[in-house]
Amino acid sequence: MTQKQREKKNGGLRMRASAQSLNPGDEAAPGTPGTGEDICPQCQGSGRIDGAACPNCGGRGTIIRGIGGA
Repeated sequence: MTQKQREKKNGGLRMRASAQSLNPGDEAAPGTPGTGEDICPQCQGSGRIDGAACPNCGGRGTIIRGIGGA
């Protein structure tokens, strides 16, 4: 299967290996049903604390949280 065929199968989205890694603030892996991105509560979305990458979000500025609920 070619790269284009894989992308088409995945709805045109290219998944990066780094996007699949979890940070301490993440409640689930990116793309998990029932989750979404939220601003990191420790760095307030900047991705930096005291000039270094935020340890909670890994420097992304966002975390993955569960949404909704039953």
